[in-house]
Amino acid sequence: MATVGFIGLGNMGAPMAANLVKAGHEVSVFDLVPEAVKALASQGAKAAASAEQACSGAEFVISMLPAGKHVESLYLTQGLLESVPASAIFIDTSTIDTDTARKLSAAAAEKGKSMVDAPVSGGVAGAAAGTLSFMCGASDPAVFDRVKPLLLDMGKNVFLAGGPGAGQVAKACNNMLLSILMIGTSEALNLGTKNGLDPAVLSDIMLASSGKNWALEVYNPYPDLMENAPASKDYEPGFMSELMLKDLGLAMAAAGGSNAVTPLGGLAYALYNRHVSQGMGKKDFSSIFQAIESLRPEN
Repeated sequence: MATVGFIGLGNMGAPMAANLVKAGHEVSVFDLVPEAVKALASQGAKAAASAEQACSGAEFVISMLPAGKHVESLYLTQGLLESVPASAIFIDTSTIDTDTARKLSAAAAEKGKSMVDAPVSGGVAGAAAGTLSFMCGASDPAVFDRVKPLLLDMGKNVFLAGGPGAGQVAKACNNMLLSILMIGTSEALNLGTKNGLDPAVLSDIMLASSGKNWALEVYNPYPDLMENAPASKDYEPGFMSELMLKDLGLAMAAAGGSNAVTPLGGLAYALYNRHVSQGMGKKDFSSIFQAIESLRPEN
């Protein structure tokens, strides 16, 4: 079993850290919200008064933070890279921009240390169930081999996408595609119902046909068709629309930096930007169905 310092106990980080505790690891935790630390301590984690204390003597340091600026502040501005022993491996599971991920990996390498970017897919439900998918970027496959067993205690799929920053690129690609699939599924259901089809019957037809996709299978955006989907719970997340917008922004930045053409990604970004600006940012990203339903044809 490993000694782990875990920083960031939000909706994703808290259940991830809890699963490491359940797996028998010695986990020290820190978050800026004291109540979050207390909650994990009640589940068997060690409460720390600071990030440095949580990571003192750790074999692995895991962070799950909101954005690149927070991750950079933790490791560089606050100096966590300096204060942790060289033998430790840093694993950032946050979804951030590729440039920051690569900058942090290079900074770690300069100090003779290793950092893996390992953003996740699977949402809060996947974090709680331990079924997340990790997309990793690492400069050394041997380092990836060391972190993989630990990640498998929080998920069921762990991929090495490539070198530093590759995990973030993979995450941006995945979530761009996910947003497009959700919008397309919403458009199809809206079209069908406006032309007299039963949404349940249409969903079954598409599930048995070439339109089958993840949104139809487990996350149907039409209200009250799928018992455990956010659409049946007034679009309570889940995965908030504002987070999808953030991820689409990262995808658009990656596209701009590499001259990749993403016309549907750009349209998805515009739709989610409009959706969030209308006060729907805290609703699940499947609530884009409501945005599609409310649009009117252009004359």
